Amino acid sequence: MNGIESMASGPMWAGFIAFVLVMLALDLWVFGGNKAHKVSIKEAGLWSLGWFSLALLFNLGLWWHLKGTLGPEIAEQKSLEFLSGYLIEKALSVDNVFIFLLIFSAFQVKPEYQRRVLIYGVLGAIVMRAIMIWAGAWVVSEFSWVLYLFGAFLLYTGVRMLKAVDEEPDVKNNPVLKLARRTLPVAEGDHGEKFIVWKDGKRYVTPLLLVLILIEATDVVFAVDSIPAIFAITNDPFIVFTSNLFAILGLRALYFLLADVADRFHLLKYGLALVLCFIGAKMLLLPWLHIPVHISLTVVATLIAGSVIASLYSTRKEK
Repeated sequence: MNGIESMASGPMWAGFIAFVLVMLALDLWVFGGNKAHKVSIKEAGLWSLGWFSLALLFNLGLWWHLKGTLGPEIAEQKSLEFLSGYLIEKALSVDNVFIFLLIFSAFQVKPEYQRRVLIYGVLGAIVMRAIMIWAGAWVVSEFSWVLYLFGAFLLYTGVRMLKAVDEEPDVKNNPVLKLARRTLPVAEGDHGEKFIVWKDGKRYVTPLLLVLILIEATDVVFAVDSIPAIFAITNDPFIVFTSNLFAILGLRALYFLLADVADRFHLLKYGLALVLCFIGAKMLLLPWLHIPVHISLTVVATLIAGSVIASLYSTRKEK
């Protein structure tokens, strides 16, 4: 697209997209991501560690490649941008975990079916995020003042999260879900891991497909918050795209890792809200105050770590 600038070459884009496709294919057809399976804490922990390690290895490879082609200064800058973007995305994705728990609980989805729903949710999220990131990169490249709108929106969202941190969304009355029920024939009841069933020669969708639709809609809402947040760190679409996708690819493992202990991180939402407020304020103050990437990374990491430690301490004290 005209006006969008990135340090990444065509082979870098092709190589990363090929990597994502290979990992998804392995997950679906080698590791059984498309089959009913209850994920254990140990399995989720190993997958989470694996995705986190791959993200760090990618960042190391990015730094090494850019050091040899564009110089050490750009290499350090871009690697810091990726790490900051990945940390922000990873932190904000924890909020997705809380919503996924509410959705699965509201529809009484069995643990062995949740894995399949989330793998298809990840596939849809990748496509939607790619479209939204390219659209955002084009808008920012053509109209730089949009960054101030992003900043104001993030600040507003952060303040709203602080005020509504104890409120739980009513997933059963979600507008997207109501629209789906009105337009799609639904076969109520338990149909296992199937998304579509046939009855009397007529095709019906199952409640599990409604859950998938709701999860996809939820990701769009979260993307509206998280993508502008990364544009506060970098305008490079390659960094935005790769940091986003690594966080999304590890989201399913993160869900199963935190599903049974999510109540112990009840203060994390305050940390996430403060992260959005900080990033929004940073974008609004850009004409008068430039905050380096390493400072932003330190502030974000401190807010997240502080809210996690406070959560664990308070729940331990209650017990």
